[in-house]
Amino acid sequence: MKATRDGFGKKLEELGNNPSVIVLSADLSSPTKTDGFQRKYPDRFFEVGIAENNMIGIASGLAEYPTNKVFLSSFSSFLTSKYESIRTAIAYSKSPVIMVGTHAGLAIGRDGVTQMGLEDVALMRALPNMMVLQPATPLQAEAMTEYLINNDLESPVYLRLGRQPCPEFFDETYKFSINDVNVLVEGKDVILFTSGCILDETLKAEKILRLKGVSTAVINVPVLKPLQTEKILEYSRNAKLVCAVEDHSIIGGLGSAICEVLSENNPTKVIRFGVMDVFPESGVPEDLWKKYGLTGDQIAQRVLCELS
Repeated sequence: MKATRDGFGKKLEELGNNPSVIVLSADLSSPTKTDGFQRKYPDRFFEVGIAENNMIGIASGLAEYPTNKVFLSSFSSFLTSKYESIRTAIAYSKSPVIMVGTHAGLAIGRDGVTQMGLEDVALMRALPNMMVLQPATPLQAEAMTEYLINNDLESPVYLRLGRQPCPEFFDETYKFSINDVNVLVEGKDVILFTSGCILDETLKAEKILRLKGVSTAVINVPVLKPLQTEKILEYSRNAKLVCAVEDHSIIGGLGSAICEVLSENNPTKVIRFGVMDVFPESGVPEDLWKKYGLTGDQIAQRVLCELS
């Protein structure tokens, strides 16, 4: 199995022969998987060192030239903590920079909370002009990267990636669209919306619920902003229970986005599965997901309790 960061790095290197592509790194080219591009196209790769604020400013300047397609990369926690620079130099100026934040969520494990991006979606969703994307598998990450390189962007993008290997649920024919909402399992009683590398645990929960006689849909949401409001409403309208599952704080992420849509258009109870407003501990990813209630079994058991 590969990680979503691997899918990004593979496609970036593969399409790097496009002379418009420029990549910046903050001394993390290997873990963010931009090192393959660096080796093949050193004239269009810039290592700025441990200086994310400086990297953001450089990227914004480079993106002023319409022929440039500018990527910058760092760990999601390090990158989005430079909020004022992103807000002013990129979001406010509507600079079409593609910001790649890797090592998102609990699943980076033993590296600890300082390197876990757990508030990044909330921060980036709050910025006007910002698009927020999160692939669930390596192939979806490849398809997103191809889309970002081959399409003209009118505003900045935050691309959220994981480090942990994850199963593949798409095939080589998959093409990403900004209107994407992926229905992996059809169901009518419970809707499990999910985003990112926790898709596998969500599908495990669906299998348990199915064995208990609960018709459950699993819907992957790769575009967190702009959210596909009409599709969220369509899938939720007649469900007994709506849930959001994510490796992110329950505040400001996918669950919050779905609550915003439903509370204004179709008031519905929503159960949010995520990190419950705490700074987590360090540990093996599987142990952390269990401690914070994010395994397939725990998701299924809580859903059953809510339905009973």
